[in-house]
Amino acid sequence: MDLRSELLKSIWYAFTALDVEKSGKVSKSQLKVLSHNLCTVLSIPHDPVALEEHFREDDDGPVSSQGYMPYLNKYILDKVQDGAFVKENFDELCWTLTAKKNYRPEKNKKIILQQKDAFRLWCLFNFLSEDKYPLVMVPDEVEYLLKKICMAMSVELNCVELEDFLSQDSVLQNGFTVWAFLDMMNSGKLTKGITKDSVSMAIEEVYREIVDDVLKEGYLWKRGQLRRNWAERWFTLRPHTLAYFSSEDRRERKGNIVLDGNCCVEVLPDKDGKRCMFCLKTLSKTYEMSASDTKQRQEWTAAIQTAIRLHVEGKSSLHRDLKLKRREQREQREKRRRAKEEELQRLRALQEEKERKLAELELLKEAQRQAQALLEQDEQRRRQQHEQMQQTLEVQLREAEEARASMQAEMALKEAEAERQRKRIRELEEMQQRLEEALQVEIKARQDEEAFRYAQARLLTEEEDKMKSLMALQEEQEEYILKTQREKQELKQEMEMKSRALEEAHRQLEEVRANRHKVDQDVVAAQRKLRQASTNVKHWNVQMNRLMHPIGPGGISHFFKAFLAHVIHAGSVWCCAGCPWLLTCWSYKSRQTETPTGS
Repeated sequence: MDLRSELLKSIWYAFTALDVEKSGKVSKSQLKVLSHNLCTVLSIPHDPVALEEHFREDDDGPVSSQGYMPYLNKYILDKVQDGAFVKENFDELCWTLTAKKNYRPEKNKKIILQQKDAFRLWCLFNFLSEDKYPLVMVPDEVEYLLKKICMAMSVELNCVELEDFLSQDSVLQNGFTVWAFLDMMNSGKLTKGITKDSVSMAIEEVYREIVDDVLKEGYLWKRGQLRRNWAERWFTLRPHTLAYFSSEDRRERKGNIVLDGNCCVEVLPDKDGKRCMFCLKTLSKTYEMSASDTKQRQEWTAAIQTAIRLHVEGKSSLHRDLKLKRREQREQREKRRRAKEEELQRLRALQEEKERKLAELELLKEAQRQAQALLEQDEQRRRQQHEQMQQTLEVQLREAEEARASMQAEMALKEAEAERQRKRIRELEEMQQRLEEALQVEIKARQDEEAFRYAQARLLTEEEDKMKSLMALQEEQEEYILKTQREKQELKQEMEMKSRALEEAHRQLEEVRANRHKVDQDVVAAQRKLRQASTNVKHWNVQMNRLMHPIGPGGISHFFKAFLAHVIHAGSVWCCAGCPWLLTCWSYKSRQTETPTGS
């Protein structure tokens, strides 16, 4: 079990303690306080804005454990460094939160555990519990922990009391919760006759051994490196270090020996008035120590060798390793138990199958006995029937002999009768043959007659078909003639209409020709008039050239005015079209005529 898993177990208790309504969710304000306290005891910087940013999209209410886990992993657990904080302070924080809600020993009863002892048992429970939530400790681990506590008190565990306690509640047989475990310890059933102080000291010793990884601790005499004098020190052995203090309270540390694969421990002979000596050799130094007795020396040397072995194997804790081994042993026992149960079930099934087959065999034997009895009855019945049949056959045989004799006499008579019948049959056969020949001739004649009738009927049928086809052709011809006549009449009517249309076209053409001739005459007359007008214009031009003289500034001469009036009244306007000058004069005269006299 790594450091993260150990921390998560304690945090789980703190989170569930804040879940007052047991809904699996905690308000963000409480989580802020919890996160700040966790960062404080874990000696990591706290970011107060990180929680708000992490749950910015979830402002509806409380946060579940699944929602809090990403923040917890990213901003707290990922920053934790082993050895940078005091784990006992961290556990005390989580214990304080969960104990207020869950640990409430009854005040009327005598309480065995003090608050400090309950806290240490809670830590031991977290260490030995299964890595599943909600956290429980299997009965085997409970028994192991109780044995360690009893061993520290130098008493033997009363397994009967433990079994009685387990039998009272079937739920506890699958696993203890920490509160059920503390209630069991407070009940005093397992610690009868033992004082509270003894229980407290035993719990502290087991706590330091399992949780603090203290393999062994106690007083030893140590020889100095410089002055070479002997001094009594309190030694504490952990998997990687052997520390020694001036006294048992461990306030003043005198030194620390780092253990690695190059270290070794050896037993030394007694000298300088010291007995039960041994030494611990490192690459740079050799430490000489003396125990109180041979047993203590053996325990210390074995414990130091165990610490060196753990370092070589890369293991950080002896009890973590032992816990994993016990778990593997439980799993193997469980596998063996399941295999044994499966084997028992298989044997039970085989036994049931065997019993079923034996029952079937008994039924078969009974059926065989019944069948044998039925066969014997059938055999006896058949024997009786055979005897009766034999007697009947004998009677029938005698009757048959008598019938045979009578039949032989009858056969002789019938033989003579048969000879006569055979002769008669031969005669009848000859007569039948002649009749058959006559019948064949008659049949052939009838067949010829039938063939002639069939040919005649076929010819009649063909003649009828030809008549029908001729009638159909005649009807088609008549229809074609009628159709041709109708088309001829329609064509005749169409020709008459076209003739009338042609006559109308000829008439219109004659009219057009007459109109054209008239138009040609009009054109000739117009050309003649045009030539006459042109001649008149030329004549008048000559006259104008003769008669014109310069016009004064006051207006046109009286002679010219009289000339224009004569031209206009003469109707020679048509001629002016050929002479621009005359047209101009005519236009001027017209304007003068339209102008009032007073102007």
